[in-house]
Amino acid sequence: MNCTYTTKGTCSKSIKFKLNNDGTVADVEFEGGCHGNTQGISALAQGQDARWLIGRLKGLDCRGRGTSCPDQLAQALEKALGELAQ
Repeated sequence: MNCTYTTKGTCSKSIKFKLNNDGTVADVEFEGGCHGNTQGISALAQGQDARWLIGRLKGLDCRGRGTSCPDQLAQALEKALGELAQ
């Protein structure tokens, strides 16, 4: 399933990714944000289980914003998993 998630509270504007039927993540791409960091997150997320990523990334904070690009990816994955289950 191809997904696009509009981020909230971060420098990045959106996240595009693929959620495979087996729950693994592929092709993560951030629009905006700190390029080096979002490239790193994308590379590390490649092929990982979405639930594992959520557990590792959810709640990470960037500069007191209450969220971050990794946290937004976790929220996007939670939403996508919910849609995949339907």
